[in-house]
Amino acid sequence: MSEENSPPFKRTVTVLSTWFYLGKIPKAPGTFGSLGAIPLVWLFCQLGGDITYMTATLVFAIFSIFVAHMHEGIYGNHDASEIVIDEVAGMLVTMAAVPFRWEFVLLGFLVFRLFDIWKPYPISYADKKIGGGVGVVADDLLAGILSNIILQVVLRYWSGF
Repeated sequence: MSEENSPPFKRTVTVLSTWFYLGKIPKAPGTFGSLGAIPLVWLFCQLGGDITYMTATLVFAIFSIFVAHMHEGIYGNHDASEIVIDEVAGMLVTMAAVPFRWEFVLLGFLVFRLFDIWKPYPISYADKKIGGGVGVVADDLLAGILSNIILQVVLRYWSGF
């Protein structure tokens, strides 16, 4: 059954898991998914305050776990490269309590992509050992946490920012 003729639920899961089809881009879908997160980062920043941003990010992370789990159930493969909603969640974590300025968005994007591709421990552990939707999203959340730590250090100690 082609995607155009698939049931609405399957289409909805596909649209969300691929973050509006960015995950279907053949080259570097994770990079495009991470870029596609930037408008949502901006929107969450407009909600007002760090606590609200973090609450919205937590809700989105939980939502992304369910979407990734449903994608796996529909298509039958774990952590398919077309699933990029996890990169969106990771970028949201990366940018938590960070000013929405182009310098920080660029640095956050680059550091997040580095951790997401390189997968140092504990990211690699989560990537290999945790299954289901949690496993799809956990490594990106960890990459986001490590990226956010770096951004917080830059914010705190680099006088140019």
